[in-house]
Amino acid sequence: MIRSLSVALAALVVAGCSTVSQEGGGGTGASGTGPITFATGRDTTAYLQPLLDRWNQAHPAEKVTLLELPEVADEQRAQIAANLQAQSDRYDVLGLDVVWTAEFADNGWIIPLERGLFPLDKFLPPVVETAIYQDKLWAVPYTSNAGLLYYRTDLVKKPPRTWAELRQQALKITKKHDIEGYAGQFLAYEGLTVNFSEAVQSAGGQIVSPDGSTVTLDPAKAAIALDFLKQGLREKWIPEEALDYKEEESRLAFQEGRLAFARNWPHAYGPARVRLGDKVAVTRLPGLNGPGSSALGGINLAISAFSKHQHTAQEFIRYFTSLENERRVLTEGSFPPVWTELYDDPELIDRFPYLPVLKESILAAKPRAAGANYNQLSLVIASTVAKALKPQSSESADDVAASLKAELEEIIKTQ
Repeated sequence: MIRSLSVALAALVVAGCSTVSQEGGGGTGASGTGPITFATGRDTTAYLQPLLDRWNQAHPAEKVTLLELPEVADEQRAQIAANLQAQSDRYDVLGLDVVWTAEFADNGWIIPLERGLFPLDKFLPPVVETAIYQDKLWAVPYTSNAGLLYYRTDLVKKPPRTWAELRQQALKITKKHDIEGYAGQFLAYEGLTVNFSEAVQSAGGQIVSPDGSTVTLDPAKAAIALDFLKQGLREKWIPEEALDYKEEESRLAFQEGRLAFARNWPHAYGPARVRLGDKVAVTRLPGLNGPGSSALGGINLAISAFSKHQHTAQEFIRYFTSLENERRVLTEGSFPPVWTELYDDPELIDRFPYLPVLKESILAAKPRAAGANYNQLSLVIASTVAKALKPQSSESADDVAASLKAELEEIIKTQ
């Protein structure tokens, strides 16, 4: 049945060709058809190629080639940006972090798309917003993301809802068992910006306004967020080695049984279940006084302004974000889909018990700043927080928060 659906879908894709709006585009025209290259982050679950193969079988003259970029978001952005700055036509379809929309649109690197060509009303609303900038659609949501708290059900009777509960349980478990307490992504890169943003949000604050035009950081709330992390490191329920963790390091530490709690994205659930079975579950991130707030993550698909085959790129995106493929994104890749109805499917919930929690987390998540200067802001946040978390740091959380606010305001002022 799946095969017949795929064939039918491929036929619809071929029949439904339309022209991409060239408004603001710097490419050679939306009518171009031919082979394309899909540049996106490294596929750690090997689910992408089968989806590409289905397209290629139906489109022998418009085959897509996967170009895997580095695993880390910062390195992905650098590689894509270098290509687009050179106005190279090597990349056609771009897998962009949801926070890059404004920057890539402002630089003329991607083209606006016609909203009517995509079933945006079927997608999770917060996810659609990440693809819109200055009232134009610049990309199509492909996967969503929200941070979750992973925990060991054999060690935790009731998952923590607050930071105080997390601390108490982590301390108790580390004293009683040969296992570390809690870890997130604390290396100085985008992951730390996300973790710190979530901590600030979970303390009731926000670092920058959604449009990226204003620093909204409340130093007192930022200091509370930073103190939470510093306390964990000082009291050892956050291991010092977590200061070098990215997503993969924290994922492995949890699924190999070295952590009782871990903050990570949903893609870590499948491998953890394979290794730990029923001993793993997820809940919303804890906060200062109750459930916390995740940073909204995910990947959107955009078309390079310098692609010679923009029409094929558009039709590929329509195929790739269809309901049936979005189902495969979840079932074969363990990545959160963008179609709302998939989160309410009883069959999928039975297979992926975390879906209701994930949907709740996504709807409660806050987007990171949408401004064109996001990359600069993120670099400053990550480097400042990383320095403050080092064991040798003597600077108070209050001083760090005040200094960070001043630096961020300077960046926005000079734009």
